[in-house]
Amino acid sequence: MKAEITWQNNKWEVDLAKPLSIAIPIKEGDKNPNCYFSDQVIFETIKGDGFIGSIEQGGMVNHKKIIISPHGNGTHTECYGHITNSDAVIANKLNDFMHIAQLITVSPIRNDGDLVIDKSIFDDIPLLPGIKALVIRTIPNDTSKLNWNYSGTNPPYLSLQAMQFIVDHGIEHLIVDLPSVDKEQDEGRLASHKTFWQIEKAVRENASITELAYIPDSISDGVYLLNLQILPIHLDVSPSNPQLFALIQL
Repeated sequence: MKAEITWQNNKWEVDLAKPLSIAIPIKEGDKNPNCYFSDQVIFETIKGDGFIGSIEQGGMVNHKKIIISPHGNGTHTECYGHITNSDAVIANKLNDFMHIAQLITVSPIRNDGDLVIDKSIFDDIPLLPGIKALVIRTIPNDTSKLNWNYSGTNPPYLSLQAMQFIVDHGIEHLIVDLPSVDKEQDEGRLASHKTFWQIEKAVRENASITELAYIPDSISDGVYLLNLQILPIHLDVSPSNPQLFALIQL
């Protein structure tokens, strides 16, 4: 199924039957990425009053309860409620799910023992005018990201200057393959989160951050149509399934 869209005064064709998922599937147990010392994902069979929610165990249907930590077990999308004492939930704040996105690949640089996505990276990778979503893939990039244990390892993060540059460019939806846009242990400053949502100014209430994505090397850098899929859940965060669709200029 193909559609034609207009962006930047140009017409583009998109094949809606060919989504490219950049989410990490949530699996049972320890086959998921882990950050901030989250518990393992649990798939628990529902049982009671003679009912067994497992065909394998003799039941008529499969019926399970899932226990996950959205911020720590896989791809997730969060709103500003993540870092504020407010009633902001992702189901109410993310109202627009289709965006023009640019995918870029960056190599974090060494800075005082940390690996950082710094503003200088954008000197060599210009952002396109008019995009509302930015997808950042870091290198090295391999399938170990699908179940890597980031807890206690001080993973790469974005510098305050890089995040301010992203905000100034008009990016409203940021997707990264990192466990967080901030340093793992930063004494609670959360500078990049706060800068992205402009917490100290006029809060960008409809903006979102997606973390722990995985973008295979088979997806080239460039411009895409993004479908940012979440659950209609009343939390600051939701497990999510961001999908990219290739755009062909007509």
